[in-house]
Amino acid sequence: MNYRNYITIEPNKRGGKPCVRGLRITVYEVLEYLASDMTEAEILEDFPDLTQEDFKACIEYVAARELVHGK
Repeated sequence: MNYRNYITIEPNKRGGKPCVRGLRITVYEVLEYLASDMTEAEILEDFPDLTQEDFKACIEYVAARELVHGK
């Protein structure tokens, strides 16, 4: 999987934060939902535009960012 096919950054959308496929759902929101013990199924129910591939792309995006920036 290449997260670049799923994660978009647009300066005028959500303050330039990385979003999922141009939607108004940020990578960080998806990860916050997962960290708050919501299951993928619960998140998909609340946000039907998301897919399981979107979850993987969010995780891959953050992992790649960590490797590059070492934060």
